[in-house]
Amino acid sequence: MDFERATHDDYLQIIRDLPEFWASSGPGWRTLEVHHPYLVHEFGDTAFVLREDGRVIAYLFGFISQTEPAGYIHLAAVRVSHQGRGIGRALYEHFTEVARERGCTGLKAVTPPFNKDSQAFHETMGFEVADGEPNDEGLPVFRDYRGPGKDVVVMRKRI
Repeated sequence: MDFERATHDDYLQIIRDLPEFWASSGPGWRTLEVHHPYLVHEFGDTAFVLREDGRVIAYLFGFISQTEPAGYIHLAAVRVSHQGRGIGRALYEHFTEVARERGCTGLKAVTPPFNKDSQAFHETMGFEVADGEPNDEGLPVFRDYRGPGKDVVVMRKRI
């Protein structure tokens, strides 16, 4: 697979087509608030897309942490029509190599506690749930990570 750096036009296409990427995990528009343009403009060398016939079919927006030797995966998605083909796994493997080349010894991703599909995907990719404070379901979460009342599950992987 040929992963390329995401462009501004890719970003606009992704925003326009959000429901086509996120339909399997609920309303696609709810992810709009975390699709920041700076992920392409300021961290563009770690923002990747896969295109088919000029159309973005998958993307990963990540960056190298400034506080620890880790690659942080902020967003990754595959169009619903292309899921189940190993594209998400390939994106993560590509980002892992980029992070490793830049001296990272680990990967980090966060996901909302309700997103069980994301947690399961990360676990199949070798991530583990980081210790946090158990929520009502007993799931370790980091309280208010994304703001008041916005808890997350932190997933980590050594590379």
